[in-house]
Amino acid sequence: MRDLLSEKKVRRAAGCFVVEGGVLIRAAVDAGLTIVEEFVLDGESPVSSAPAHFIDRSTLERVASTVTPQPHLAVVETPRPVDPSALGAGWVLVADRVQDPGNLGTMIRSAAAAGACALLVTPGTVDVFSPKVVRAAAGALFVLPCGEVASLAELTKSDLSVVGTSSHEQPGAVAYDEFDFTGHIALVMGNEAVGMDVTAPIDAWVMIPHVGPVESLNVAMAATLLSFEIARQRKHRSPAGSGH
Repeated sequence: MRDLLSEKKVRRAAGCFVVEGGVLIRAAVDAGLTIVEEFVLDGESPVSSAPAHFIDRSTLERVASTVTPQPHLAVVETPRPVDPSALGAGWVLVADRVQDPGNLGTMIRSAAAAGACALLVTPGTVDVFSPKVVRAAAGALFVLPCGEVASLAELTKSDLSVVGTSSHEQPGAVAYDEFDFTGHIALVMGNEAVGMDVTAPIDAWVMIPHVGPVESLNVAMAATLLSFEIARQRKHRSPAGSGH
């Protein structure tokens, strides 16, 4: 079961992904996701109303993706991807070629907590529904709509103002706490190693000023800081478009 859904192409073809652990399975149920089937360790009780299959410890250890597996695994229907052209007036977090599952999961969690209306990914980004991302997102993946864009250029076709992030002195970049995030924006976070392409179709650039020898912040940490700055501004200021 889990082995068959461990590859992105198989998950996409099946329209399903795996959720491990009773807490996350309950969170998926509470979010309205459809549980296709549940695999339960012998002696435990199912946590969903889906068809249950009882398995022994050795089988659980073979199919689970963690070293010390929890006693519940579920196959869950993948939510319908959000249509980037049909987003509301809120803000969107975009992961551009982010490759570490832990980073993407944390970004999803922070975006949901800070009130983003969606998370979008570009090609080259780790699959949103990979087991490690699902665990790192800690249930936020079930409530935050996610989708894909073929490229950042696709965002320019919408009414989103595309805001790029840079860890260095990008010409025209504005300190994040001096930028107006209250409009209909897409905040783009780039790849862990190389960041964003400086030639990307961006409407404005922001940066997080820092001192000392540290070259840049971890992308998930930076995304969290910026997400909550957006939340702070949107709480205290009326929408006035993005800019500075």
